[in-house]
Amino acid sequence: MSYKIAIASGKGGTGKTTVSVNLFKGFNELRGKKVQLVDCDVEEPNDAIFFCDAEVVDVQEVSQMVPVIDSEKCTFCRKCVEYCEFNAIVVLPPVPFAEINPSLCHSCGACSVACEDGAITEHPKPIGTLNFYKTDENNGLVEGRLEIGSTMQTMLIRELKKAIPGINDIIIYDAPPGTSCPVVETIHDVNYLILVAEPTLFGLHDLKLMVALVRELGLEFGVVINKVGLGDNAIYDYLDKECIEVLGEIPFDKAYASLYAVGEITGVIPDAIHQSYTEILDVLNQKITHHEGNNRIKW
Repeated sequence: MSYKIAIASGKGGTGKTTVSVNLFKGFNELRGKKVQLVDCDVEEPNDAIFFCDAEVVDVQEVSQMVPVIDSEKCTFCRKCVEYCEFNAIVVLPPVPFAEINPSLCHSCGACSVACEDGAITEHPKPIGTLNFYKTDENNGLVEGRLEIGSTMQTMLIRELKKAIPGINDIIIYDAPPGTSCPVVETIHDVNYLILVAEPTLFGLHDLKLMVALVRELGLEFGVVINKVGLGDNAIYDYLDKECIEVLGEIPFDKAYASLYAVGEITGVIPDAIHQSYTEILDVLNQKITHHEGNNRIKW
């Protein structure tokens, strides 16, 4: 069974993708196992730009089933409105008027089941694509890419995770920023969660929100502090007080930022940055080995 790691943060710009692509590269080099990187930031996926030779080998369209009301069959009884948990249906008998808002619809199918007049039918509506890449590591990179104008991030992420082959030893999920439903869908079933934070007041504020969410989900997690040297020690005081494990620290370096800007996977460069990722990988290797030992069949 795959060991699943998610990389998340309470805000955008903390370095989730930086950590994700470096861990993907690092695991390929250190463990020699089959590793899958999954870009779940479906509104603006960008993991692929860090692999200049990444080649798209498959594209799968994802659709949601959107109900449509036939006004000639509809008796405007409003039963569909009563069954809809998401307030996506408007029925005004005096007009008469009946319409379903696809942006609010979650494609649960309750309205079509409730309708006794056969006035509601479901039709597919594209919400995005799943793009499968092959990288030079001979391992996989998969991204979800949301259709422009669609609001179905959570649904697309759910389908993205279902599409990942079960033959992988390690799956790395690069989560969307924030603490909303798309993040929960990405991280809720992982073996380990890495929270990337920056040592600033904004970074600490959003880290606290993320920690509250993760503890409610009951997930094992640790923190990677990125851009060390930019802020103050408040984040360290918080982590110490809350007994939260620090997996590693990545120093702020202008040269590092410049390399990142042109698509370099900077963790493989032999400097302090490389050492930081080596230490993080060592900690994760220990956790994976412990997990494999606990799940080994005992005779």
